[in-house]
Amino acid sequence: MKKINSIVKAKDRVMKTKVTDLLDIQYPIIQGGMAWVAEHHLAAAVSEAGGFGIIGAANAPAQWVREQIRLAKEKTDKPFGVNVMLMSPYADEVAQVIAEEGVKAVTTGAGNPEKYMEMWKKAGIRVIPVVASVALAKRMERCGADAVVAEGCESGGHVGETTTMALVPQVADGVQIPVIAAGGIGDGRGIAAAFMLGAQAVQMGTCFVATTECQVHQNYKDMILKAKDIDTRVTGRTTGHPVRALRNQMTREYLKKEAEGAPFEELEQLTLGGLRRAVTEGDVKNGSVMSGQIAGLIKEEMSCKDLIQKLMKETETLLKGTAVYE
Repeated sequence: MKKINSIVKAKDRVMKTKVTDLLDIQYPIIQGGMAWVAEHHLAAAVSEAGGFGIIGAANAPAQWVREQIRLAKEKTDKPFGVNVMLMSPYADEVAQVIAEEGVKAVTTGAGNPEKYMEMWKKAGIRVIPVVASVALAKRMERCGADAVVAEGCESGGHVGETTTMALVPQVADGVQIPVIAAGGIGDGRGIAAAFMLGAQAVQMGTCFVATTECQVHQNYKDMILKAKDIDTRVTGRTTGHPVRALRNQMTREYLKKEAEGAPFEELEQLTLGGLRRAVTEGDVKNGSVMSGQIAGLIKEEMSCKDLIQKLMKETETLLKGTAVYE
């Protein structure tokens, strides 16, 4: 356990940590790079509100990513980033585009970003891999990562096995670079708890889906707003690709077939294109409505600015006069 030090200094609604300094942002709140969800409207709005917006590249081609970066720059002069899914067939081209266009930071998932590190560093880009274990966090630190996102299994989308409560302090103890907590953080209580666990910032996804600037279909937003605490399910554990989403007809059918031992190919057909259908077409019955376990905390749609101000007010109230681990 590391020495106690005050890392959160709130003055005039500004919260400074090692991560806010690293990314040159006002608040230690990073918007998750959600596939099909995190495009330029959302990323720019989060950055304009003092957080750190991220465009989710997912499986999109490099030209789409280039266009999104340029569109975001038209909407904000504040720092923002791109999330790269390293298993994407376009990962090499996307990595090059990011270096050419210039963003403040890159977050990465589903692979090792080591081969892109030198190129991104030369372009002045901060590299922040998402990790689900201490071993991977240490490896990323050795590779030159500027920080890591320690994401617990309470998050939406692809998940690991360890909870945020257990993962974050172990990662914080295991590396010297700043740690960003993610998974199951839905209000100021979660942010304050993350700081107590050793984090220097938080990454939040589900909360930002239910914002006015988010371009997902209203059916998707409404399903999150109506969700209860027990409404998420994890499919694909037997295939090695577990995904958390709100329960619907698709998850029920998937889990039934999974329990019956259906082959991977049959299960994959159930989810193929499911996230796109939910996000763009509003098919929340047969689509994949990816969401974290904190969906039950989200009760109203609001702007990114109002959401971030609400989160900061709650966090400051809880942390006022306290010391948290550095």
